[in-house]
Amino acid sequence: MAVGAIATKLHPTPAGARRPSLLHLAAVAVLCSVSYLLGIWHHGGFSAAPAGGATSSVSIATTASVSCVSPTPTVLGGGGGGASSSSATLDFAAHHTAEGMEAASVPAHRRYEACPAKYSEHTPCEDVERSLRFPRDRLMYRERHCPSEGERLRCLVPAPKGYHNPFPWPASRDVAWFANVPHKELTVEKAVQNWIHVDRDKFRFPGGGTMFPHGAGTYIDDIGKLIPLHDGSIRTALDTGCGVASWGAYLLSRNILAMSVAPRDSHEAQVQFALERGVPAMIGVLSSNRLTYPARAFDMAHCSRCLIPWQLYDGLYLTEVDRILRPGGYWILSGPPINWKKHWKGWQRTKEDLNAEQQAIEAVAKTLCWKKIKEVGDIAIWQKPTNHIHCKVSRKVIKSPPFCSTKNPDSAWYDKMEACITPLPEVSDIKDVAGGELMKWPQRLTAVPPRIASGSIEGVSDEMFVQDTKLWKKRVDHYKSVISQFGQKGRYRNLLDMNAHFGGFAAALVDDPVWVMNMVPTVGNSTTLGVIYERGLIGSYQDWCEGMSTYPRTYDLIHADSVFTLYKDRCEMESILLEMDRILRPEGTVIIRDDVDILVKIKSIADGMRWNSQIVDHEDGPLVREKLLLVVKTYWTLGEENQ
Repeated sequence: MAVGAIATKLHPTPAGARRPSLLHLAAVAVLCSVSYLLGIWHHGGFSAAPAGGATSSVSIATTASVSCVSPTPTVLGGGGGGASSSSATLDFAAHHTAEGMEAASVPAHRRYEACPAKYSEHTPCEDVERSLRFPRDRLMYRERHCPSEGERLRCLVPAPKGYHNPFPWPASRDVAWFANVPHKELTVEKAVQNWIHVDRDKFRFPGGGTMFPHGAGTYIDDIGKLIPLHDGSIRTALDTGCGVASWGAYLLSRNILAMSVAPRDSHEAQVQFALERGVPAMIGVLSSNRLTYPARAFDMAHCSRCLIPWQLYDGLYLTEVDRILRPGGYWILSGPPINWKKHWKGWQRTKEDLNAEQQAIEAVAKTLCWKKIKEVGDIAIWQKPTNHIHCKVSRKVIKSPPFCSTKNPDSAWYDKMEACITPLPEVSDIKDVAGGELMKWPQRLTAVPPRIASGSIEGVSDEMFVQDTKLWKKRVDHYKSVISQFGQKGRYRNLLDMNAHFGGFAAALVDDPVWVMNMVPTVGNSTTLGVIYERGLIGSYQDWCEGMSTYPRTYDLIHADSVFTLYKDRCEMESILLEMDRILRPEGTVIIRDDVDILVKIKSIADGMRWNSQIVDHEDGPLVREKLLLVVKTYWTLGEENQ
């Protein structure tokens, strides 16, 4: 029976006419159902589940191109090979264009060439040659200075010849491949300080440091005798001038997550070593701009012989540390000038010079209303007050620095540091914690953050936060069902969330042996970065029209939720994708969530970037316009561009 005849059958019959039999009605119902199901298949297809109700997973081989959608996909591969096992495919470009958008608007396929070898460690906004155009005063030339549109690379940053996938965590804490970061400078310069050694084709990291020759673990234990490192009250930390990030690496076993920061400078590739070890790190420097973190972010900040002149410029750098420390947070200093009576000869400085420096630092800390907790051996620790009731009273006597008056304390994207105290939220009692008291880890991860509970985040309620946490648990479960290696221990370590919202993606992965850098775009609701830190997670502000402050091949997996919708009409899709390729490891994975029309355009570009990709359905089924583009970056290196 033709489908058109169904409508005739469904019209009421004239008076006196014979009514249709029950058999006829059943036939009509069956044909209607068949027509409806054919329509669904035509417009999106089915995601067939295997026996037992488990969700099928997707296969994207790293050695062969893959078309858009496989109704019965297999496993997303990232380990280096194997052809995908796929059945019939569906073409999204023909059936999922938005109203008024023709399939012909999808950009033509273009193949991107490899950049020259000299760009193997290219950091676009910390380029060594470009930095020389800027003032050396206060190390301003080492801050972010991004290229103009005409200066941007339009090629693929190559991995060095002989590049290997990093060792899985926790082995990576202590060993890395020499070919991945082929620099011996630190092994010579820091040979006696136990930072790093060369062992044939590998680097070894003994865990030492300038001020902890007996190892970072012993040094952290010494700190733990002075402040509570083991009860969950300290979760987030900042390490300025981090070296190869051994302090942050050894804190991880104590459930403390450190953001390790150092400039791209004469200590070649120190941040790159940290990332190869599987430790969170970013390129950054205390100079003229605020660090790219919100106010009241870190439970603890640390400097171990970081060579930052804390006492200079009216205490500007300590004032910035005060801004990003949470109420009651700790600042730890070891190295010059602490314990100068013992070390002054080895530091090749006079007693008078070192004593004057320590007195100046003590004075700045006092003007910030910090309390010195302890100075034992080579370690000194100060604590920020839990509120500013007493501090505001003291301004009647101590006039400098004043409290900042108008500037948003959370603004930190090219915002200049100021020699003023960032005021804490008001409290009614001297015993109250400004901004609200945080729960201890791990309870703080899922508890409603104080910034939301207090109504500080406009338009966000407690219930919205709770539902967001549940939503991302569901989404991550879906990712693991379509990417089988996602749940495989050791496959991924360094993860990036390009549009982190409240950090729900990272929170859903907290029990996995991974860490997530939660980026909050400056063009969206950037107030959520403070929420991420209150949950005990870490991240930074970022404008994705610019490069990220990290080295190439930083991340094993990149997650991009609605990033391309957010940046539509702001900058070129190609620029964002090339930056993603730069910071993604060979054989790394990308998950892009967005409207299907945007994903079709992304795929047309990605197909020319040596990415293998596949569009799959949303976790709620094929009728949802938002879908996933799953990607594996193929393996290729310098001199092997045609691999």
